[in-house]
Amino acid sequence: VWQEEHEGWCKRPLTGKEYVYVWADGVYFGVRLGEDKRLACLVLVGVLPDGTMEVIALQDGYRESTESWLSLLRDLKRRDMPAPKLAIGDGALGFWAALRQVYSGTKEQRCWVHKIANILDKLPKRVQPRAKDLLHEIMYAPDRQSALQDVERFAQEFEAKYPKAVACLLKDQDELLTFFDFPAEHWIHLRTTNPIESTFSTVKARTKRTKGAGSRKAGLAMVFKLLLGAQKSWRKINAPHLVALVQAGVKFLDGQPQLSVKAA
Repeated sequence: VWQEEHEGWCKRPLTGKEYVYVWADGVYFGVRLGEDKRLACLVLVGVLPDGTMEVIALQDGYRESTESWLSLLRDLKRRDMPAPKLAIGDGALGFWAALRQVYSGTKEQRCWVHKIANILDKLPKRVQPRAKDLLHEIMYAPDRQSALQDVERFAQEFEAKYPKAVACLLKDQDELLTFFDFPAEHWIHLRTTNPIESTFSTVKARTKRTKGAGSRKAGLAMVFKLLLGAQKSWRKINAPHLVALVQAGVKFLDGQPQLSVKAA
């Protein structure tokens, strides 16, 4: 029954579903499926113009596979889902190449938590605390100019001895700072993929108790039911009224709306 529900849900029409923000991630579960060690899911969570969060897609796949993400996004477009304003995800995802093919107008925001972890991996442990502090200053800068100055400071301090760490930051610099073009009240949601990861921590805790779902379809169906159950307790994002402004095309500069003033 769960499998039938999941299959029907995956075919539901998305006409009129205007997701303003979407988070993308590849999530792995400890469910044993015969020779497959872990169940892998492609997950997309979105925010509607009223600020409500909901699951858009849950599909079998692998996070590094552009083809898997292409299949998912093309299916969503075929079911009439319009282009989101912003997508948030880990820079390693094959999702980005797929997104540019299917929804080329959607802006890109890289996850800061993943990026910081990747940069720190390229530094010796003795300098990691200092590097982490500087990276947090960029992440939590009050405006884009301050963030760019902090990026330059990080580069000056570490370029000579640790060029790979600096290159890791600079190659996604623009995509790391996209959130400045959106409401400041939403930055806490937009800087990371935490909306997906925090939700799936509870789902993973439940799936750890199973000895094996028997098939990939059964595993997906179980995750689907747990996820939709968790979704019922999700709250709207901060300042939900501002989501409609983003959807309407209002421009934001360093988190503040740039509303044009018309003469009376």
